[in-house]
Amino acid sequence: MKMSLRSKVVIYALLVMVAIYFLSPFVYMLFSTFKTSAEAIAYPPSLFPKEWQWENYAKAWDAQPFGKYLLNSVIVTVLNTLGTVLSCPLVAYGFARYNFKGKNILFMILLSTMMIPWDVTMIPQYMEFKAFGWINTLDRIVPSFFGSAYYIFLMRQFLLGVPKEYEEAARIDGCNDLQIWWKVYMPIMRPCLILVGVLNMITVWNDYLGPLIFLQDRSKYTLALGLASFKGVHQTQIIPMLCITVV
Repeated sequence: MKMSLRSKVVIYALLVMVAIYFLSPFVYMLFSTFKTSAEAIAYPPSLFPKEWQWENYAKAWDAQPFGKYLLNSVIVTVLNTLGTVLSCPLVAYGFARYNFKGKNILFMILLSTMMIPWDVTMIPQYMEFKAFGWINTLDRIVPSFFGSAYYIFLMRQFLLGVPKEYEEAARIDGCNDLQIWWKVYMPIMRPCLILVGVLNMITVWNDYLGPLIFLQDRSKYTLALGLASFKGVHQTQIIPMLCITVV
């Protein structure tokens, strides 16, 4: 049943009002970043500043090397995501398309690792990477999420739904196993790869505990560590906190 014009106007008006209600705190926070500290805590509060303090953002950004933190986070996230979308589908391809002795047992062991919290493996992992000389280096952070059991399981289930006729046709054309994986299955898995890439990017970008444990040099901090450090130093200063939050 089609809605009348009046009903549409009422519904859209209600949606706009709800949107304004939820966005109003963020708008107030945005305008507060251009105020002085005294004006930001004044009562009754005002939306617009009396005098626009444009230098607040520059002062907050220069308080710590956020440019370096941002670059470190970008490097870690991009390299980690590339490694994940290349390594996980290769393992998933082996579990989905090959039949070998002990395959089901190995797959069950792989799935069982999903039930082990990272806090339990934190100390053994620290000892392992210390032996590799990866402590206090970005080399440790980059491969930290390689081989995720969840991503391998997700891709394996996706591959099980792909007809084997694609693989058989590629073998007739003379493709070997690696070519079949790269030229046949990887393009088919594109939606799954995009999903895994997005999930992994969010996880790595927001990771705080891993860099906190394995990084001591401030020049190698990721953005999550840099923001936490900034908060610890400026937690009583409202304007710098608001500026960095908005940025």
